[in-house]
Amino acid sequence: MEELVTVALDVMGGDHAPSEIIKGGVEAVNASKQVKVLMVGDEVKIKEELDKYTCDRERIEIVPTTEVISNNEAPVNAIRNKTDSSIVRCQRLVKKGEADAMVSAGSTGALLAGGQLIVGRVKGVHRPPLAPLIPTAKGFSLLIDCGANVDARAVHLLQFAQIGTIYMEDIIGVKNPKVAIVNIGAEEEKGNQLVKEAYPLLKECPSIHFIGSIEARDIPSGEADIIVCDAFVGNVILKLYEGVGNTLIHKIKVSMMSSLRSKIGGWLVKPALKATVKEFDASEYGGVPLLGLKGLVVKAHGSSSAQEIQRAIIQCITFKQQNINVRIEEVLNQ
Repeated sequence: MEELVTVALDVMGGDHAPSEIIKGGVEAVNASKQVKVLMVGDEVKIKEELDKYTCDRERIEIVPTTEVISNNEAPVNAIRNKTDSSIVRCQRLVKKGEADAMVSAGSTGALLAGGQLIVGRVKGVHRPPLAPLIPTAKGFSLLIDCGANVDARAVHLLQFAQIGTIYMEDIIGVKNPKVAIVNIGAEEEKGNQLVKEAYPLLKECPSIHFIGSIEARDIPSGEADIIVCDAFVGNVILKLYEGVGNTLIHKIKVSMMSSLRSKIGGWLVKPALKATVKEFDASEYGGVPLLGLKGLVVKAHGSSSAQEIQRAIIQCITFKQQNINVRIEEVLNQ
């Protein structure tokens, strides 16, 4: 029998909590016999929701809590004051080794603060980054950082590139991934002070395959496997990606329904169009790992559906098997 991967699920975090989050946890248990889910949150609500589903209850455990951290609370204060919140309890389960990973669609700030204060950073990591996979014409690229370190320094961007390289090689299987830094031009002398300081560090680093600067318009074409930037820039890129994608899909749907002729054409191309849209749906790639911690912390989108939560939980199996954070520590401390 395969060893179970135990995932602590923050059922109180997210726009559709707790019902959609719990449903996602149930679907994960039904989808994989390798997963056990610790449902952390309001015990009464969890029991009410679980009664709606059929699943292997031997692989679902309720961890009751009495507090919830909202998105508008100061992250560090919330982590320190709400010790019985679902986010904090999940992180303590990871810290104690009672869970192999945690998944939350709740407050990003609280998740990041607790990740560092409770779970802790691995030796050698300055700033743990959030690193989502974003769809491109060639498959996908890793955007690092997208929300954890708004005010990064040049040495942090260098480490993001190193961490991203380990992730892409060990988890995704991309050999010698191409690394680029987000810039306003391709020329080496362009950019703000941060980019100008980081560029030579990246260029001289022997452990990464640095290809230079990348402009925002070239990101969707897949020119680089790893996109390095500070969290402010990364979050703007990610949100613009989502917004443009949703707008294009809406415009295509409206155009296809504008006349009988377009409706017939739309019906004919629907299978191919649906497959293409699916490829460019970021939710297909699961949650976003906070890399460089002593345990596995995965951030799901705040508006995650049950399907996205399921993917984020299943994703933890691979993370656990590859032992990504131990690998990061080994490489950074050589």
